[in-house]
Amino acid sequence: DEPSEWEKTELDQAQVEQRIKEYNSQINSNLFMSLVWGWCGAGGGGSRCPAPTHPIFGVSQNKDGSYTGFIKVQLKLVRPVSVPATKRVPSMQAGRPGPRAQGVKRRTSFYLPKGTVKHLHIFSHTRASEVIDALLRKFTVVDNPRKFALFERSEKDEQVYLRKLADDEQPLRLRLLAGPSEKVLSFVLKENETGEVNWDAFTLPELHNFLRILQREEEEHVRRLRHRYARCRQKMQEAL
Repeated sequence: DEPSEWEKTELDQAQVEQRIKEYNSQINSNLFMSLVWGWCGAGGGGSRCPAPTHPIFGVSQNKDGSYTGFIKVQLKLVRPVSVPATKRVPSMQAGRPGPRAQGVKRRTSFYLPKGTVKHLHIFSHTRASEVIDALLRKFTVVDNPRKFALFERSEKDEQVYLRKLADDEQPLRLRLLAGPSEKVLSFVLKENETGEVNWDAFTLPELHNFLRILQREEEEHVRRLRHRYARCRQKMQEAL
């Protein structure tokens, strides 16, 4: 659960630029990282620089060392997700051009296909919680984001390690520090298994279903206990 040493590394602006150059030179795709250039210094007149060293505007600025890039997230969800489903209500006046049919908000649940992967273009300051929100929007998932968590996955010495990212951690920064290798670092979206159930994250129908399930489990447990004690009582009576 503890971050590794390279995850704790702090980089200044020059080091960020150097890391980005090294990262871009190692990938075989167009999913590059790039610095976010700010306002022009000389002769810009308040305009935004189109390039780091533009011949007209001069040198652009990147004061905070921010940058953009792509991360790949694999979705490994074992439970179904909920998406909105709209059922059209037909007009009450048949044969007449009635008012536009109103949509009734409904939900439907389905399992995401195994091995689902999504690329996201984010900023260096984008937090893990914002990545989760973006993924849910991409798939129009209406479940509470607190049901999910973003994990970092790494392979070392033929072992696989998983660490849940804190809400304020920055995935693109971790991607830059780790480099492009998927074995060193990859991102996985999973259910948020905290050991304690966050009941506030569920809807009322879901909570009612859980209560019914608990009641059935309790009744089955009581039935088995009674059957066990009845068998013991029968054996004792036979022995007497």
